[in-house]
Amino acid sequence: MTSADLVIGVLALQGDVREHLRSLEESGVSAVPVGSRADLDAVDGLVIPGGESTTMSKLAVADGLMEPLRQAQRSGLPMYGSCAGMIMLADRVEDARGDQQTVGGIDMVVRRNAFGRQVDSFEADVAMPALPGGAFPTVFIRAPWVESVGPEVDVLARIERGDAESTIVAVRQGSLLATAFHPELTGDVRIHELFVDMVRKRA
Repeated sequence: MTSADLVIGVLALQGDVREHLRSLEESGVSAVPVGSRADLDAVDGLVIPGGESTTMSKLAVADGLMEPLRQAQRSGLPMYGSCAGMIMLADRVEDARGDQQTVGGIDMVVRRNAFGRQVDSFEADVAMPALPGGAFPTVFIRAPWVESVGPEVDVLARIERGDAESTIVAVRQGSLLATAFHPELTGDVRIHELFVDMVRKRA
């Protein structure tokens, strides 16, 4: 199957939906919003966008989508989560609200809002050896970070935090991909192209 034959959805509950749709289309695939189980059943892969993870979780539960999302993930549907989407794909979340639920699937511990509040947002070029073309321009907005990963998780990128130990900000496990940052806000579609390649290999 070629990229042009693929349909990749963006979970359209809350967050940077339009920006991801645009980046996917620039990556050569058909991109559609996903707001129902029928929508989910019709796509070859799914992006869970940045936004507010607790709100996204509540809306997924209220709309009856949380369990279908979990079933799709367990069935092997490729998924990519950016920022809040990374939290949604984590098996464990530090500082989560008591009622917060996740789709899960990536064996990692993620800390919410780890880089600080909105005023602490920043941009940085981050080395990602899995991508061609050199460092990737990243945008961090109230971003999480990954505190630990299991043995099946590939670490794709880290960022230095002053004198502190480097922090994991991009991971992949099987058909799941997650970044703590927002590539959809950069104009650089290499991460979306990486995800499209993952979807194509599973289709």
